Amino acid sequence: MKVVGNLRSVVSKSLFYSALCATLFAHCSPVSAQQPTKIPRIGYLITSSPAAIAPRMDAFQEGLRERGYVEVKYFVSERRHGEGKLDRLPELAAQLVQLNVDVLVTSGPTATRPAKEATSTIPIVMTFDDDPVGSGFVASLARPGGNITGLSTLAPEISGKQLELLKEVIPRLFRVAVFGTSTRQGTAQALKEMELAAGAFAVKLQYLDIEDPKDTATAFRAASKGRADALLVLQSPVFNSQRAQIAELAQKSRLPAAYPRREFVEDGGLMSYGASISDLDRRAATYVDKILKGTRPADLPVEQPTKFEFIINLKAAKQIGLTIPPNVLARADKVIK
Repeated sequence: MKVVGNLRSVVSKSLFYSALCATLFAHCSPVSAQQPTKIPRIGYLITSSPAAIAPRMDAFQEGLRERGYVEVKYFVSERRHGEGKLDRLPELAAQLVQLNVDVLVTSGPTATRPAKEATSTIPIVMTFDDDPVGSGFVASLARPGGNITGLSTLAPEISGKQLELLKEVIPRLFRVAVFGTSTRQGTAQALKEMELAAGAFAVKLQYLDIEDPKDTATAFRAASKGRADALLVLQSPVFNSQRAQIAELAQKSRLPAAYPRREFVEDGGLMSYGASISDLDRRAATYVDKILKGTRPADLPVEQPTKFEFIINLKAAKQIGLTIPPNVLARADKVIK
């Protein structure tokens, strides 16, 4: 009987320790058995060099940090730079697709095209596009309908504001040459807005259609022949690769010129009024966040600009003998001296 009692004691203790271990394991198992969270891989297809796009990348990274994403710890960044060689972009886009990135961000329409051709399944976020519907990237702004969404710089009312600024800089403004591309969907609406402003300012417009970069010099000669007092350049992908050339020709023609983006001014142009691209880069992080959390690009409407910036280049003004009125300078977001 004594032996049996000891046996029962041993069994009881064994059962007690087994139950205790099971309880402790039950409390610990959710943590110990938890699978490591997958770190998302964000691809970025960029047309220019790292130095040229650094301010925009900073804005994008800031947008990610605002949403709790810190590089290396919470996501992996895969960047591919075209270094200005646009023929390399299809190959670079293919590399990002082969890496199976979770989302592919593009630096602009020139990069969005090869990204679109490289994949129809990986979500693509456009940091900006002049006319995403006209470019064939989305079915509509409200319902993109595919694997592409993001931000647009389409804002026709900008052209009227640009004309107003030219009138303030040049009080005796009577004739303005307008460079645009008729095949771009937003051009017609921009011209309509500009014509309304031109009527109010008693300004005559000379529209010059440019569908190929080689036609730019011819357009400047036509503007000179038409005795233009100033030049207004509309949004067009045709002009993006020749910003410095346009600024130089405007200077040689002694034409004060207004542009839609600050890059034109940074490349030697007189002044620009348009959507803040860095703000769009920062907002692009919101799309990345939503997509990584499971929202389909097709369900994310393309948003239009909400922040605009006015940039003046005093060097360019001096080169053509133009004095910018103090009240106009005071309103500039940035003045290049």
